[in-house]
Order: sequence, then C-alpha cells, then structure tokens
Amino acid sequence: MKANTLRIGLTGVASMVVNEETTADRFDPDMVPAFATPMLVSLMDNAACEAVKHHLPEGYVSVGTRISISHIAATPRGMKVTARATLVEIYRNRLVFEAEAFDEVEKIGEGRLERFVVNREWFMKRLEAKAEVKKRGLVER
Repeated sequence: MKANTLRIGLTGVASMVVNEETTADRFDPDMVPAFATPMLVSLMDNAACEAVKHHLPEGYVSVGTRISISHIAATPRGMKVTARATLVEIYRNRLVFEAEAFDEVEKIGEGRLERFVVNREWFMKRLEAKAEVKKRGLVER
C-alpha cells in the first residue's frame, strides 16, 4: 500500500508549446492569436497535479476546487510555456499551491490553486450517480 508522503515544498512542472489549439482565437475568431488564459489555468493546474500525484495514498487523487491567477503577459504561437506549482499549505485534505508560469522571454502568470485529496472510488461512485440522474431524466433545470 502506498503511503501519504505529502509535504510542504513539493513542486510540479508542466510545459507546452503554444499552437493554434491553445490560443485565444481558437475559442473566438475575434480574439488574438496569443496563449489563451484558460490554457494557462490548465497548465498551472497540471503542474499542481504533478507536484503531488506520486505522494498520495493508494486509491486517492486530488481534484481542483479553486483557482485564482493573473495572466500578466501575452505569448505568441511557437513559444514554450512552463508552469511551476509549489505546495505551500496542507490542511486535512485541502492542498494550496502557489504557481508561476514563464514563456521563453518573461513571466506570464502567477496565482494560487487549491486541490482536495479524495478517495477515487468514492468520487467515481458520486460521479456515476449524477450521470444516472441525468440519464433517467430526473434533472429539472
């Protein structure tokens, strides 16, 4: 059985090269061909996942619950972006990360992310139950 080895200071990294699938004009043609903010959020969240995924007990995963970032500089297509997230706080099953992202020239983003450690089996049962409610047409919205 894999033990919980979470500790403050764990750091994860995620990188990608900006392309036509990751720029703002992919979402709306009137937008600019620069690295899209939703992609920056995703990259930072991936870095947070990388920081802790090998330190969770067997059968547990972390899920994103809160993200607050600033996207402070634009990045053109063809440039590599790298995000780094560091675990700065642990309270029970709540994990808080500070993240930064850089392209090949400068810092492009920073922020804080929160993830919760959950039992994967329990989470999947709840997710499947919710899908079943929709399948049966019990959703009233």
